[in-house]
Amino acid sequence: MGSERRPDRKAGSVWQELYDKDTHDRCRVLFALNTVGAGRSTTMLWETKPPLPHSAEPRPWISEQETAATHLERNLQEIDAMCATGLIAARVQVLVCEPIPGVWTDWMDSMLPNCGGKADPMTKKDGGKNDANVEDRASPVQVVVTANAKTADVCHDLKSGFMEQRMQDLVLSPPYLTDKNVDPSKLDPADKTTHPDLVSSDDHDLYVAMKWSTLVTVRSVNSFLQASADLAIAAVSADNQSPMDKDDGDGVTVVLSSAPSSPYLIPSFVRVSYVSEENNKVAKWRMHGDFFHPAAWEICKDSFDMSWIPGSLSGSKGVTPACHNDKDCGQWWVYFAEEQMPTTPEVYANEVTPPLVQGGSNYIWMLTERQRQEMVKVKVCVHAAGDDKSKKDQCGDFPQAVIPLGDLESFLMNFSPNTALGKKHVSSRFPGYSRAEEREKDREAVKERKQLKDQEDIEKALFDYTIYPSALFHKDATIKAARARDFVLTGAKRDPDAVGPQKVKSSYYDVTITKPREATSAWCQAISRKGLCTLYADYFRSFVDDSCLEACGMRKNWSKIERVTDEL
Repeated sequence: MGSERRPDRKAGSVWQELYDKDTHDRCRVLFALNTVGAGRSTTMLWETKPPLPHSAEPRPWISEQETAATHLERNLQEIDAMCATGLIAARVQVLVCEPIPGVWTDWMDSMLPNCGGKADPMTKKDGGKNDANVEDRASPVQVVVTANAKTADVCHDLKSGFMEQRMQDLVLSPPYLTDKNVDPSKLDPADKTTHPDLVSSDDHDLYVAMKWSTLVTVRSVNSFLQASADLAIAAVSADNQSPMDKDDGDGVTVVLSSAPSSPYLIPSFVRVSYVSEENNKVAKWRMHGDFFHPAAWEICKDSFDMSWIPGSLSGSKGVTPACHNDKDCGQWWVYFAEEQMPTTPEVYANEVTPPLVQGGSNYIWMLTERQRQEMVKVKVCVHAAGDDKSKKDQCGDFPQAVIPLGDLESFLMNFSPNTALGKKHVSSRFPGYSRAEEREKDREAVKERKQLKDQEDIEKALFDYTIYPSALFHKDATIKAARARDFVLTGAKRDPDAVGPQKVKSSYYDVTITKPREATSAWCQAISRKGLCTLYADYFRSFVDDSCLEACGMRKNWSKIERVTDEL
């Protein structure tokens, strides 16, 4: 999935300068960091002073709500830990609107010693006396000023979408940025024509674009790569190359293939934050009194559908099939039917610069090199077509956002400043917009029944605010998938008066208080929530133990319902 071009690791190369004697090949990851809006209150982050590099002195207390420095530091520590594994070569491209003081560059460089940054002098024999300045050597950090004097104000405007567009341009590096007359037939998407001094112009295997307020983790990177491998192997599987018969279509199965008509899917992310007692009280009511739970506000239960993708399981040692001629082998995926709807100001920025992936996020997104190349092909084709709609239709669709059900929590990205929760969405721009009429009918029905009489605050909490806990997201997705499969299996024989599942159910969620969950299903659910279905994918996909297949989203037909006859 990475670049076929491998780095120059000879003596005197940048690689040798960054990693010294450790010259074996690594997975090259570019982190593009959008820092617009980073600061303390009304003061921009770069107008304050960073901590001293490698200092052992006590630091002044800094509130999480006041500054972006703690978020930036935590991200750099996580990226440095990735380099410390010896498997990842990370470069960080910090995108700013105006030049920043050199002390910040020195500090960020010192936070990445395992990636080639300045090491702690106390760990060196010479005390760091021979260390070159960051300007005179290769550094894992590059600060890129994306605006000029005329566009600086627009860049600082969070509603403008300016930096989101710059971030997409730097990561994709489409050739029409430097040459407007690009011939799509002669295009090599692996070639980048952006300025060679930009780190993003180098060849990389994985691209991570994110806003300063997120937290990228090894878990999220690993899960994205595993999900991308799963989708890649499904597309090239020999079992999926023949088109699905009309009689086989069940409304939930999506077959990927190498044909141009096949949907192009890319794993995407949803941001979550922690609902706490400090938030608006309507947000607390929406959570039914449970605080400090990660919750999303850009999606709701109507924002997604569930799809079963046959063969979407990749084994060990690269993109290899884990399903061997088994038609019921595959994985359940969350398929975004709507665009994610943030609150102001990001909702306006998304209208100017839509996310690269339909249903995806501008807040954090990832692409492998192969995915980047496919997107460049489409972008160049659309650019060459101009206003000709017929030519644009031949360019192919833009990718669609999906998340594997068995590893859902790994794609819920932590948003540290608690500023979004408890805020109203802009009118007509809210999660569930595709079912706005049904939502309004539900609200009218509640008023007619007087279920919330004299409780306007609770009514607002239920209908005007979106607080969608990640645990509820997992439950809704599982129930949707199980119900969809239940409808397929019952077919014409389905009892129209029956409530709930009739043939198959979720063994974990379809229980009552009088029938507590058995230990194994609860244990498997905990494994799924902690991302262990992916971390130990080699074991779970060997199928030697099928205890946790359902919790890991790998059982097509869920659990059969055992009918109990009343003998009394």
